[in-house]
Amino acid sequence: MPSIDGVGRSWHILDNQEPDPDLTLLCVHGNPSWSYLFRQLLRDAPAKVRVVAVDQLDMGFSERTGQVRRLATRIEDLCALTDHMGIAGPVVTVAHDWGGPVSLGWVLQHLEQCRGVVLMNTAVHQPAGSPAPSLIRLVRSRPMLQGVTVSTTTFIRGALEMSRPRLGADVKAGFLAPYNQASRRHAIREFVADIPLSAEHPSAETLDAVAAGLRLLSDHPVLLLWGSADPIFSDLYLHDLEARMPHANVHRYAKAGHFVSEDADTTAATLAWVKTLPTREQVEPTERPRPVLTSSLEVPSTLADIQQAPADRIAITEMEDPSLSATFGELTNLVERTAAGLASAGVQPGDRVAVLVPPGIDLAATLYGCWRAGAVAVLVDAGLGPKGMSQAVKAASPAYIVGIPKALAAAKTLRWPGQRIGATALSSKQRSLLGATTDLPTLQRTTDPAPPVPTIGDPAAVVFTSGATGPSKGVCYSHGQLMAQRDALRSLYNIGDHDRLVAAFAPFALYGPALGITSVVPDMDVAAPATLTAAALGRAVQVADATLVFASPAALANVVATADTLTDANRAAFAKVRLLLSAGAPVRPALLESAAALFPNATAATPYGMTECLPVASITLDEIVSSAGGPGVCVGQPVEGVEVAIDPLDDTGALHGQLVAQPHVAGEVVVRAAHARTGYDRLWHTSHEASQPTGWHRSGDVGQLDSAGNLWIEGRLRDIIVGADGVVTPVRLEHGCEQCPEVGLAAVVGVGPVSNQVCVAVVEAKPGVSKPRLAPTELADSVRAAAGHEFAAVFVVPALPVDRRHNSKIDRARVQAWAEQALAGGRLTKL
Repeated sequence: MPSIDGVGRSWHILDNQEPDPDLTLLCVHGNPSWSYLFRQLLRDAPAKVRVVAVDQLDMGFSERTGQVRRLATRIEDLCALTDHMGIAGPVVTVAHDWGGPVSLGWVLQHLEQCRGVVLMNTAVHQPAGSPAPSLIRLVRSRPMLQGVTVSTTTFIRGALEMSRPRLGADVKAGFLAPYNQASRRHAIREFVADIPLSAEHPSAETLDAVAAGLRLLSDHPVLLLWGSADPIFSDLYLHDLEARMPHANVHRYAKAGHFVSEDADTTAATLAWVKTLPTREQVEPTERPRPVLTSSLEVPSTLADIQQAPADRIAITEMEDPSLSATFGELTNLVERTAAGLASAGVQPGDRVAVLVPPGIDLAATLYGCWRAGAVAVLVDAGLGPKGMSQAVKAASPAYIVGIPKALAAAKTLRWPGQRIGATALSSKQRSLLGATTDLPTLQRTTDPAPPVPTIGDPAAVVFTSGATGPSKGVCYSHGQLMAQRDALRSLYNIGDHDRLVAAFAPFALYGPALGITSVVPDMDVAAPATLTAAALGRAVQVADATLVFASPAALANVVATADTLTDANRAAFAKVRLLLSAGAPVRPALLESAAALFPNATAATPYGMTECLPVASITLDEIVSSAGGPGVCVGQPVEGVEVAIDPLDDTGALHGQLVAQPHVAGEVVVRAAHARTGYDRLWHTSHEASQPTGWHRSGDVGQLDSAGNLWIEGRLRDIIVGADGVVTPVRLEHGCEQCPEVGLAAVVGVGPVSNQVCVAVVEAKPGVSKPRLAPTELADSVRAAAGHEFAAVFVVPALPVDRRHNSKIDRARVQAWAEQALAGGRLTKL
């Protein structure tokens, strides 16, 4: 390029040279990398998409100019380059690290040409009150800078070592290739030195102009792909960009580091996102889709409107002290005062509030107060465990945390984001120790009015999945969707004024006030369902005079196991129950039968669904018994208002991509309902993939419909076994194994290469064993006969791994990895 620096400079470019493209991806690396970072994007780009990945001057294999190139110069360089190359059509910039500000500088000078922006782990501003990254400050220091960046390859190698999993030797060699001599590494030093850490820095004004210019991108699609384990560009910088571009789509990779595109498949996310942009034929270059920032649904929400129930009806009773209760009139007043108090403390509509309060009056007041104030409740189940809770809270990044002292102590110790508020009264000393600014009892004394009622289109909640079928994900719901879920449950089970609920399943306990019925949570650890005893359940049913009982399978199992502790009064109270529900995990028919025997006048039923959509279907115990022998677990007919379809599997385990409703076709279960989730929080690509076709939710479950319209669940999509004869699903075989009298719980997994896998059964034996081993021949033969399948091997183990929340969902992926190791001759370690 003869124009650069007045003497001409040579650039190194990776270009797939797609002729007559509809779109060009202009890729800009940061420090210390080069266009190699975008190699996968060049490989995978579809037809009509050109990919141009540049090596910035003095970097990669571009010319060493011998000059200091500051941010403003690098922006000018890029603009001159695209002019010289004649890149005139629609462009999406894709940038990483300090390629972010450079590419954004280009965008602000090409607003009409820019069709979208993709940013990965970058920054345009140091957020107020936070220091620059410690590693950068260390490297910038005079004793370190030259030695780390130029004299040695320490800076490059250190950046590469941030990746998880660790990069292979060939990839590391690729990143190091252009920087094999000290004379080729001077720009690495200059890039570090050009980071403005003060207002007086020569590049501060340019970076500030770039940051201020982001307001001009409100009608440009933006995708933020973020490795949140990056010690340089942490989530702090992600949230800064989100605040500047609230319309941006975000995908946060919790375990990925600085080179997020090496640690996670950002290429698939980028190309999927690009497909959602209009093509050149669909819009003129000057037109762009405007993201919807606020809901046009102005119908007021009734989610927090609990005053429709009679004011003197008991809403909630605390089982730790049954004398503590609140009527609907009292709870309504408390909710209004909580909403007003939260607003007076600075909580704005749309702000996220993490609610870390156990079930009871305080939880109801906090949760419904948040909804009444228009705040978004972040619901993190203690069943996730400390590590899972910490990951969830950090992912949701709430502005506020309302919690009991134990939760606030964890928030302070683990440095969870959000201003801390006590759910109960705190002394000044407690506030100081916990880092809390105030507490709800103080806020509830405000005389300010409650804020305006939110609308049905406003966001209401981020609810985290159990993590039993993959990493825990935040599921986003609007007010309208939660109202639809409330109404679906009410209609499905004919819940009315005559009902009273005992909920031994924390998520369901939240709905008592919304349904207008009395609700009680038994004396138990809701984070550990198996702690529910028959006596505790009996006392709760007595106190509530309950007609409805809801408990997870693990809770019911312990109730059955401790049934001999029930008193006559307990049993008399159980006889008044009309409906026994169990959900949250697969419910074995034998368990439901045993539990139902304790409730002689109740209909026993189990709803099928998931965190993203509940209920989807429902089935009674009688229907379960009559359906025995099918391809998996029959979960009944889809409930009113829910559509169920199947995306068929072929013999290789691949999905067809087309939905069908005909019976006896196995594939992924896909559902659509008014009460299905909005999407996943900060997981754009996951949401996109799980929402195909648009408006549907891909459950990840494998199943089929029968000729009567019943839905059968056969396992998880990720757990299917692909052998020489086609696809095998695990649930039918597992239930067969469990018919063997010597077997308690069973898992069936595939071992070997896909398309040639064999089935292995791993079972809990009765009586139990102290350590894993191959099953004795007699037991193995019995298991094979009961399941009707010639397993390659049968193992017995002391216990199968199950999820923390439900204590019921088997982690088949873990079992599969264990079985692979065992059959390869490895030690039979504890599962």
